[in-house]
Amino acid sequence: MPTSTLETENPVAQAEHDVVARLLASMTLAEKIGQLQQVDASCEPISEELRVAIAAGRIGAVINRSDPQSCNALQKIAVTESRLGIPLLIGRDVIHGFRSIAPIPIGQAASWNCDLVRKAARVAALEARSQGVNWTFSPMIDIARDPRWGRIAESFGEDPFLTAKLGVAMIKGYQTDHLLNPGAIASCAKHFVGYGASESGRDYNTTNIPTNELRNIYLQPFRQAVEAGVATLMTSFSDLDGVPATANKPLIDGVLRNDWGFDGLVVSDWNAIKELIEHGLSAGPRDAAMEAALAGVDMEMAGDAYASHLESLITAGLVPVHKIDAMVERVLRLKDSLGLFEQPYVDPQHFPPLLSPEALQICYQMAVESFVLLKNDASILPLNAETLKSVAVIGPLADAPHEQMGTWVFDGQATDTVTPLQALRDRFADKATIHFAPGLANSRDRKTALFDEAERVVRDSDVALVFLGEESILSGEAHSRADIRLPGAQSLLLERLKALGKPVITVILAGRPLVLGQDLPNTDALIFGWHPGTMGGPAIVDVLFGDQCPCGKLPVTFPKSVGQVPIYYNHKNTGRPPIPAEIVLIDDIAVGAKQTSLGMSAFYLDDGYQPLFPFGFGLSYGTFELSDLWLSHSGLPADGTLTLQARITNIGNRRGTETVQLYIRDRAASLTRPVRELKAYQRYNLSPGETATVRFSLTADDLSFYRRDGTFGPEPGSFLLWVATHSANGLEGTFELLSA
Repeated sequence: MPTSTLETENPVAQAEHDVVARLLASMTLAEKIGQLQQVDASCEPISEELRVAIAAGRIGAVINRSDPQSCNALQKIAVTESRLGIPLLIGRDVIHGFRSIAPIPIGQAASWNCDLVRKAARVAALEARSQGVNWTFSPMIDIARDPRWGRIAESFGEDPFLTAKLGVAMIKGYQTDHLLNPGAIASCAKHFVGYGASESGRDYNTTNIPTNELRNIYLQPFRQAVEAGVATLMTSFSDLDGVPATANKPLIDGVLRNDWGFDGLVVSDWNAIKELIEHGLSAGPRDAAMEAALAGVDMEMAGDAYASHLESLITAGLVPVHKIDAMVERVLRLKDSLGLFEQPYVDPQHFPPLLSPEALQICYQMAVESFVLLKNDASILPLNAETLKSVAVIGPLADAPHEQMGTWVFDGQATDTVTPLQALRDRFADKATIHFAPGLANSRDRKTALFDEAERVVRDSDVALVFLGEESILSGEAHSRADIRLPGAQSLLLERLKALGKPVITVILAGRPLVLGQDLPNTDALIFGWHPGTMGGPAIVDVLFGDQCPCGKLPVTFPKSVGQVPIYYNHKNTGRPPIPAEIVLIDDIAVGAKQTSLGMSAFYLDDGYQPLFPFGFGLSYGTFELSDLWLSHSGLPADGTLTLQARITNIGNRRGTETVQLYIRDRAASLTRPVRELKAYQRYNLSPGETATVRFSLTADDLSFYRRDGTFGPEPGSFLLWVATHSANGLEGTFELLSA
């Protein structure tokens, strides 16, 4: 499978053959059940037990092998020693890179750049396939509204429109236009469905999602992933309204297969079938296997409920054999689609090398575009490198190569990572002095013993660059946090440094939105850098010094306090929405005041109702102004198009990039609708004084939702729209959707 560039895509026509039908007709029941097993193959060396099971046809897929020698060895056992010679699916959690690590998915989402997300996934796919991996468990397209949830790091944020667009882009990067293309791997959209709504942000927790929200918010990215041709889906761990997703027949066989026509493979999450027992749905593993099989789960990951009990369930007539045949057929067709029957082995020489210059350049650009500039007092950024004689580099994450890669990295190596400290030293070699003092031993350190050295370094420098945040292990699966302020003594360190009177620039490297209200006064500028991956250091330094312009936009709302959570932009209005002029905060209430609810509305006495930073927010080195909103019609026909225009001008003194966003609101419908919904966005890069015309269009299809009667479509009536730079501002217009 030769390829000379990451973007080479030469489709190979799939030969007409009946390999799947032929195999199904000749398989024993034990061999069929074997194809439904995915087992952990991380043992080193390959165990005799695993060898025997593969040779006996009892294994259809493995997980956690990612080197060409062992992957080829496993394939050889399957192809040459098993009776039917069926190759293996080899899965791996390739979440945001294989060896070349891009920013974590929530960071990629901040780029709002579908093409770049696709390219980063293409890098990951080529590197993974070169090592024998042919199936990734990505993208995670769960809607995430709670920053306490550790897996928000794996998500694309809180908005179904943005999540769907970026999820489809990542799928295209992994799979290309055809799974037979060089370096394509099967993608797996997860977790179907509702995992991101885990109660209180605690991983694996119960999810309670009303039907309206499930249809219009949580299911939408999955529907678009299916329409885009995603090869596989993974069920969620979570209990959804009393029925765990792995046993939820109305969702899997109903919505996914019957309503959407998905004919690909559905895999459980890790041991999720047997966990139906812990949920309290199944009395034992046999019942659990029956529930999952009847619901439509084709393959069991890292469990033995299917292996141990499907045969007896079939014999007893509790699971029909035609159900098993359909499950096995989907497994075999995926293998066929990947070309594994023709070529089960991999030769790394037919692929670009790991960490190729092109791969690292894409990771670098992805990092640059993921950074969100949240504060820039007096336009202190970008810094002028020519005027600096000495730079203080402070913080536990300034030189932490492992932490910088972020969660869900199995094949990336810290030795490949370029940290901010290293990048600064490379940039300033003989031009300025770089003073480094970590201040804290790690992000969780509560001791202040290293503060004195950090303060001394800042006193002796022209500017302080402070790198704070979370270690990578503090986010990801099973790493939820109840307190999402900066951990350890980081806030105190920042306060001490700011008191020295030197300019302070802070870069936060973290796996989730953090509560930063107490930290904002103690820094002159703030960049939220997420966990930026292998090339994060050079990307940060180039943004700080103006070689690159920050252009990231928040894909998720940042709360003022954890007590505001969940807080998200596309909420409902309620019958008593907050009115800014009537907000009464706790310090405004007289002691001894009588209880009253008259004139009150939906806000907190101590934190109001607005977030610290809204969805879609992000500053640039340019300053942008929107004006002159124009709509082509006041009424949108059911079969027509509404065109709208506005002007965007860079009124600042530096070139910059702005992402202009289109939001709508359905003012009265058969179900209450969100106060705003993102419907489109466009990016503009403008020089000082330059103006561009913003153009968007809307059709009735863009206004569709699942209505009270369960049907999908638009409803005539009055709408608001905004052309905006984030979800809490914008030029406002109105229009009517006319009856058909």
